[in-house]
Order: sequence, then structure tokens, then C-alpha cells
Amino acid sequence: MNIAEALKYGDATLNHSESPDIDSKVLLCHVLACESSYFHTWPDKELSAKQETNFKELILQRQQGKPVAHLTGQRGFWSLDLKVTADTLIPRPDTELLVSLALEKITVKMKIADLGTGSGAIGLSLAQEDPSVTVFASDASWAALEVAKYNAVKYQLKNVQFWNGLWLDAIIDNCLDMVVSNPPYIEANDAHLSQGDVRFEPMSALASGVDGLDDIRQIIVQAKRCLKPSGWLFIEHGYHQAQQIMALFTDAGFRQISSHQDYGDNDRVVMGQLPLYTHNQ
Repeated sequence: MNIAEALKYGDATLNHSESPDIDSKVLLCHVLACESSYFHTWPDKELSAKQETNFKELILQRQQGKPVAHLTGQRGFWSLDLKVTADTLIPRPDTELLVSLALEKITVKMKIADLGTGSGAIGLSLAQEDPSVTVFASDASWAALEVAKYNAVKYQLKNVQFWNGLWLDAIIDNCLDMVVSNPPYIEANDAHLSQGDVRFEPMSALASGVDGLDDIRQIIVQAKRCLKPSGWLFIEHGYHQAQQIMALFTDAGFRQISSHQDYGDNDRVVMGQLPLYTHNQ
């Protein structure tokens, strides 16, 4: 089997997936340890017997529904190539919107909390873009934190600290300049939880109560306590939740509240700022 034949085999086998051609190329790149441009240059290059066996096994697992990121053990996000496992959420391109918005508000030496860091996608991206900031990356899962720590070491990021805990429970008042989070926001009975790649991801990183907002409510309340005056809060959410979350921001006393759309023009991130002075000051 040569490269052209392998890709044809992968496309035909995965014909019921959403992107059989992309999946096939990513998996073959993984097996051959090459870039996809190599395929155009050497379509007649023969795979070794071991490479063919490995590729067919990966295609079979993908056909059974296992995420490509779990099969390759990695996923590109922002400017990073992150290790991912079944203990972490698979970083999605739409989450890069949160990183982009946060970078617009970051100033020198900010203290930033990335809540539910998972693989570290958001926090590590911010830490790499501005080495002057300190990022506190938290997760309730020790296993997820180990993955994030691995990714931080890989990119030699010295300005990231990790802690195991639930949201901002252990953080003192008025100590943060910014809080960012891609928390669980899917309704507990949502049918999508039993479909596609999410079947293989940790449920604790996906679902959050009857309306999907349990964790977001907690984060907003805690962020108000932990943020300094003029501090910023950024939360990723489901496509239909923007108005509810903006109302929660308003009720908590945030100002400069706005909703932002992802690459598919779906509402995806709400951001808001605490006022410089509160009524109690």
C-alpha cells in the first residue's frame, strides 16, 4: 500500500464520518511522522508493513468513533501543539476566540486564572503570548493537571502555576486581574452528550446541571470576589446561552458586558469588567 492508496482506503472506510479525508490525512501523518505536504510530493511512497498495520488499526478505531486527537495524542491550538488524553477536553478552534479576546485586554504583569484548564490550551496560550503575566491554571482533575503540566514543560513556560481545586474556592479576595474559563455548559440531558467525539471526553468537563449553567453561575459569583477592581471575566458558553449569561454578569455587578461570536457566527464568549469602584467603597 502506498500513500495514495492508504488515503483512499481511509476515505472509503470513514465515509460516514464528518471529515473522512481530513481524518485520514491526520492519522497517516501521525503514522509516518510527516507533514501532509509530503503526500503530494510522494504519493507513490510505499508504507512499511508496520506502518500499514498501524494506519489500518487507527482507521478502525476512528471508524468506531474514537476521537482523532485521542488516537494521535495531540491537538493543535493557537500556536501550540498540545498533548491531550481521555482525561481532558479536546481543544476546539472556537475556543481560540476566548484567547484572542483576552489578549486584547491583557496588560503587563497581570495575574490571570484559567479555570478548568484541562490540557492547558487557554492558559498556556496566554502565558506564551505575554511572558510578563502569571497564569494560575486550575482543574478539579489531577489527571488533567498532569497533562497541562506536561504541555507547560514542553514549551518551557515558567510563568504558569498549577493547582488542583474547584474554580476559585481557594483563591483570596481581590487578587486577580483576569479570569478566563471554558467550563462545562451542556445541559445534563442533552442528546449530543451521547454522540460524536464527546462520548469519549470526561463528562465533568461537559455537562453542568439541568440548564447547563450551574458551574458558570458559581464562577461568576466567585470571580466577583476574587477579581480586583476593573478586573475582567471571560466565559465560553453554548450557542444559545449568551443572553442568560449576560444577565448573570449584570446581576453580579459587571459592566462593559459583551457577547462575541465564533467562526461559525454562533454566540460563544461573554466578557465583562468589574467597575473601578463599588457602591460599598
